[in-house]
Amino acid sequence: MSFNPDLLKKVELHTHLDAGLSYHFIKKQVPDITQKLFREKYIAPDKCHNLGDFLSRIGPSLDLLQKKNVIADVVEDLFRQLKNDNIVYVEIRFAPLLHLRLGLSDCDIVETVLVAMENSSIKYGIEAGLILCTLRHFSEDQSLRTAYLVNKYSHYGVVALDLAADEARYPLNAHLKAFRLVLENGGNVIAHAGEAKGAESVRETMNKLNISRIGHGVRSIENQGVIDSLIERNIHLEICPTCNIVCDIYDTYENHPVNILKQMGVNIGINTDTRTVANITLCEEYLKINRCFNWQYSDFIETNLNALHASFCSKELKNKLEKEIVIL
Repeated sequence: MSFNPDLLKKVELHTHLDAGLSYHFIKKQVPDITQKLFREKYIAPDKCHNLGDFLSRIGPSLDLLQKKNVIADVVEDLFRQLKNDNIVYVEIRFAPLLHLRLGLSDCDIVETVLVAMENSSIKYGIEAGLILCTLRHFSEDQSLRTAYLVNKYSHYGVVALDLAADEARYPLNAHLKAFRLVLENGGNVIAHAGEAKGAESVRETMNKLNISRIGHGVRSIENQGVIDSLIERNIHLEICPTCNIVCDIYDTYENHPVNILKQMGVNIGINTDTRTVANITLCEEYLKINRCFNWQYSDFIETNLNALHASFCSKELKNKLEKEIVIL
């Protein structure tokens, strides 16, 4: 029997709201856009020069996402894509402070996304949580501002604080207080690491930010001690293979360490990261892994259960979804 990823009920913990705008959505906002122009403007080339080059491709999407109605619409657009991937639980992330250009307040933005997520969750039958991102190049004040938002909306659907963007160019120092603030409030913290920098960035992030999950973390493969720490602490890696290839962290899919990390016993899950910019769906990602590394249904059920158990949803919801995920 041939492998069909559509059959699997999935968990996705790493998908960026502002990097997943479909052509259907863009066409509503920019009626005269063509498929060709959409590809040129919103989708990265097969190989970017580096992570910074890749991140610059998100700019045109951010230009659009500065009004309440557009932000609400993009949430539903993402849920339609998640439904097509047969996703049953998702944690969506974005940086509220990137959406202030036209006068919205940070609270306006977070509340708009939360309401849209609640509506879409009911409409599409997908359980969801919201992660707020601070960014590597943000100041300490901006990071603290994002942390305050996490704390303020922690009982309304915001489940964690994340640190994203270009780790190679900006240190952790400006974000230590923000992470401490969320932890002291009983909240969850995660961070991107081990993508644009190597294994030492993963070690530093684990030790300084006290995270329970790492976005990417693939370059931990470069140091056995870091791998041992990940396993010992049971830190979940949100792996996004296609995005790593497009960012030129690895030259080919065959050379991506996702399979080795799994074989070594690292707690991993599979994600899209930036659906539009990397031009990938979760079903397509699964198919690539199946063809390249011969993963079968049992392998993906394992990684989906890893992701579910590492998620920030309630124990009751985890128990419910676990039963759905293991049934094909």
